[in-house]
Amino acid sequence: MKISVSMYSLASSINEEKWDIVDFIAYADSIGLDGVELLDIYWKDKQNKQAELTQVKEALNKHDLLVSAYDVTNNFVKDSRVKRTEEVEKVKDGIRVAKQLGTDIVRVFCGDLSGDLTYEEGQGWIVESLKECATLAEQEKVYLAIENHGLLAGKSKQVEDIIRKVNSPFVKSTFDTGNFLLVHEKPSEAFDRLKQDIIHVHFKDFRKKTSKELVNGFKSLEGVELYGTIPGDGEVDLFYIVNGLIKQGYDGWLSIEYEGMDDAKEANEEAVNRLQRLLM
Repeated sequence: MKISVSMYSLASSINEEKWDIVDFIAYADSIGLDGVELLDIYWKDKQNKQAELTQVKEALNKHDLLVSAYDVTNNFVKDSRVKRTEEVEKVKDGIRVAKQLGTDIVRVFCGDLSGDLTYEEGQGWIVESLKECATLAEQEKVYLAIENHGLLAGKSKQVEDIIRKVNSPFVKSTFDTGNFLLVHEKPSEAFDRLKQDIIHVHFKDFRKKTSKELVNGFKSLEGVELYGTIPGDGEVDLFYIVNGLIKQGYDGWLSIEYEGMDDAKEANEEAVNRLQRLLM
């Protein structure tokens, strides 16, 4: 298995030090990574990114780094067909960008419920939209990796149901080890359900907020506040999941995604060290 870090893990450093994608790639090289996970939200000009794409590819070659996945920030749960089509085009663009970056994994979201929308409506729109995206994904041999995120699809059964309904060999799972805690599901049990569908892993952890801590954390479905933490300091049984991946024969990427409030650089470097030790 290979180790990468999501650019999102360095969000505070990116904001404070005004990093661009090339700066992040240089940082990733400095901490001994195999690759980087890049996101569509970080392009300077999202509508005209070809010049920056060229610079990014040059930086990847210079630092001898691969792209573990390219993340698209989409939402298919919209009650307008026009808006859903826009989200489909966003994913299709992500597939084309991924090809240029040399990765065959595009992380996708499903969406979130809001207002009077029902679960059935939301799931139907997600499946319909992913089927449209899967046509291009199959042509380009690029996997669409659904991250367990939000109300659709935060639980492993929801991810599994959507994958089965789309019924494409190129629609799989980005298994986010931490996000299951936000929907009150044990990550180890979620792993047992999805282990055959995993094509990409977010190595992440959360812990419960203490009564003395004042800063707001991430709220779970039941209103419990959780703090992002360095993997191993929270509630995720990472040893179980890593060993399960080894037994499953998984040979893909483990991508660190840190969402805590400590120094992002120090936290990510410690996370890399811990993951490297787990893989020994």
